[in-house]
Amino acid sequence: MELLSTPHNIQITEVTCDSFKIAWEMHPKDAGKVTHYFIDLSRKEAKDPNRFKHRDVPTKLVAKAVSLPLTVRGHWFLSPRTEYCVAVQTAVRQSDSGDYMVSEWSEVVEFCTGDYAIDHLQQLLEKAKCVSGRMLRFSMFYRNQHTDYFHYVRLQCGGAMLPTLKDSSGSHGSPINGTLRGVFFSCNTEFDTGLPPSDSPYGPLRFQVPAGQLLHPSTRLYFADFYCMYTPYHYVVLVMAPSGSEGDSFCRGRLPELDTASNPFLTFQSPQQEGGEPTFWHAHDVILEVLYTEPVPLEQGILEEISGHQLMSLSTANAKKDPSCKVCNISVGR
Repeated sequence: MELLSTPHNIQITEVTCDSFKIAWEMHPKDAGKVTHYFIDLSRKEAKDPNRFKHRDVPTKLVAKAVSLPLTVRGHWFLSPRTEYCVAVQTAVRQSDSGDYMVSEWSEVVEFCTGDYAIDHLQQLLEKAKCVSGRMLRFSMFYRNQHTDYFHYVRLQCGGAMLPTLKDSSGSHGSPINGTLRGVFFSCNTEFDTGLPPSDSPYGPLRFQVPAGQLLHPSTRLYFADFYCMYTPYHYVVLVMAPSGSEGDSFCRGRLPELDTASNPFLTFQSPQQEGGEPTFWHAHDVILEVLYTEPVPLEQGILEEISGHQLMSLSTANAKKDPSCKVCNISVGR
């Protein structure tokens, strides 16, 4: 039997965080006799594509020949935002022996998987709801940092904490990682005192701003992530953005929006009577990380030293999510 032509012009389309479509061209004479496709996929960080060394040993994925493009999903646990190399062979299975006659490998093509889609984030949201626990009242958002940070804010930023790019901590597929700018705040309080924790993983100075300065009726609230770092503690990342702001435009359609008056993580309750004060509530059983997408002037709050210790081991800066946790992982990679 004549040798098969080498597949060429590999095309990768419709890439998501856990699937892609692949197509290629081959000589017309082969189209009617090819019975199987061999597809080899490896992470780009691996130096050499993981190809089999013997022509008659199938690679990771053997698919029966179908019309192209072929959708690849579920054969590997593809990770979001990860660069991959892919190559293909075509093959004809011999009816008498069951062996394969195969083409040469195609050229290697590189592509990168995408972020979590909003339906994947919705899955994470549902998981987070299951562990959020009771709601506790709070009155201040706070941000812990080092003295040098606040010195820089005063001298170089006009006295306002400016939004910076979100790091890569948490779920690898969260759409805000490395793309959305904001200022991170906490709002968790101790159950027995109702006050912020006395210890801090980020620095000895704490900036506190009244909750109503950031969370009010014109604030939009979005769910962005749910993760843990090989510990029993789980983190929920929320985004607060003034309605109509650039941050709001970024989040809309990418992240699930939460009702600020009714959700299991962070709520704002309007005064029950004229002249009354609004109330603010946070989930007790998760650690909230709240990204506010606008500058925050220091004059809006107060700055003071923490009374406890700096526990740097608790920092979440660029922290990696535990991929084995059944509480906070979904089935589309890490």
